[in-house]
Amino acid sequence: MQLFSHGLSFVLVHVDHGHLGPGLAQSVSEGPADALPGPRHVGNLPIQTHPIQDGTSSLDSDLPAMWRLVENGLSKVFKLCSYLITTEMGKVNLEDNDTKEKKTEFSLVRVKDTWKCKRGKKVTADNVSAAKIYESITENSTSWTVVSPIVFTYKVTETRDLLDPSNQTLLLGHISDPQQLEDMKKSNKQIRRFLVVDQEVYKFYGPKLTEYLEANKVLYKILALPTTEENKSMTMALKILEEVNNFSLDRRTEPIIAIGGGVCLDIVGLAASLYRRRTPYIRVPTTLLSYIDASVGAKTGVNFANCKNKLGAYIPPTAAFLDLSFMQTVPRRHISNGLAEMLKTHGRMLLDTKFQADNRVYGRNCMQVASQATRIAIVNMLEELAPNLWEDDLNRLVDFGHLISPALEMKVLPSLLHGEAVNIDMSYMVYVSKERGLLTEEEKHRIINCMVGLELPVWHEAFTMELIQKSLQDRLKHSGGLVRMPLPSLLGKRKFRMTHPVRSCTELT
Repeated sequence: MQLFSHGLSFVLVHVDHGHLGPGLAQSVSEGPADALPGPRHVGNLPIQTHPIQDGTSSLDSDLPAMWRLVENGLSKVFKLCSYLITTEMGKVNLEDNDTKEKKTEFSLVRVKDTWKCKRGKKVTADNVSAAKIYESITENSTSWTVVSPIVFTYKVTETRDLLDPSNQTLLLGHISDPQQLEDMKKSNKQIRRFLVVDQEVYKFYGPKLTEYLEANKVLYKILALPTTEENKSMTMALKILEEVNNFSLDRRTEPIIAIGGGVCLDIVGLAASLYRRRTPYIRVPTTLLSYIDASVGAKTGVNFANCKNKLGAYIPPTAAFLDLSFMQTVPRRHISNGLAEMLKTHGRMLLDTKFQADNRVYGRNCMQVASQATRIAIVNMLEELAPNLWEDDLNRLVDFGHLISPALEMKVLPSLLHGEAVNIDMSYMVYVSKERGLLTEEEKHRIINCMVGLELPVWHEAFTMELIQKSLQDRLKHSGGLVRMPLPSLLGKRKFRMTHPVRSCTELT
């Protein structure tokens, strides 16, 4: 019986009630009979040994005596195995004299299509994994610490006319390897795609999407769903998963495509992360908010227990394909909704331009200004997210406006859109910043006036001190004992304020 293919073998002991093999008797008999211990007990049974004339040890015919020999033999076998494990898997690198803890570092080296542990920090071999295994042995236990770097690579691509049949981005744009892309184009294999489309989006773009898929001879399934904040639940995610399973999706080569706003992208992302433990998916945002926020990050999730995004995962899409032409059918209120997140990430430019077609800063038409603004917002978001994709660092500047807004949004659902709730949160933090001396009175008014000019709410009757306290207490549970508050400091600058639970608005300031 082999262990990890390290050349370590265990001895298999078979006990026959009528016979004990001589090989085992010899292996445990190391000397004359008088060297053996005297009477012992195994449980409540006494065991006797009787010397015989030839100087070897004899067993009484009773069964307990036989078990004594087995016990001694197994003890020696396990000691031998322990010795072999220690010597075979590597010598000790570090020993703590106080705790008698032995630590060993192993690298993982690929040998003949499998991975092997190799001792030491410097292993000169090809195909060495970035993963490490650290073994720790004490008198009472053995533990292994696995350090396994996980790397995600995903593309965010701005394109035009995504649903033009001649544009192959939606079908092949997620493939980064040139050879793989070339092989895909040359193969005769039919492309299969499962698409989840927001129900309202499908009303506008359903015929065009169908025409695109038919023109490219795609075998497809379109699932149109009412992906609203009220329906953002595990029930909706499971409905998607049932249809995905019926489609017999190939998780290696057939990414799920989500087309819609942030809610649609979040639900589909979670469903994809659950199906066969992670199926690649593609995001196509159709609202301004999802264009510069949900589409470029790694978060997926659904609402649970009346809390926003309480169930979710950090699984980024394989790719996000962005096309500003979708904004032509977005209602004016939803444009303002997206501007709130843009104001958060690039407020100075918005304050300068306000998206005017004849602005003095860029001197371009309205679409060019909008494209420039969204591009800057996306880059700023990626700069914040890329080094902290799993939010290990809780000091996240992109959390500006997200301290109290989740509770506010869920409390008054569906009267406030996500960006509107975020803006109310930001306007309150602007007030806090002014009281803390981080903003002047003039700067405070300038920011608030910009929010109003973008047709965003700056106050809501449900934004009460009780709601603020509840939000801060909830955040405290998940933020290492401190409430982290990103606050604006001058235009285009931000600072963090760390605080404990508060009892009044004045304690925040």
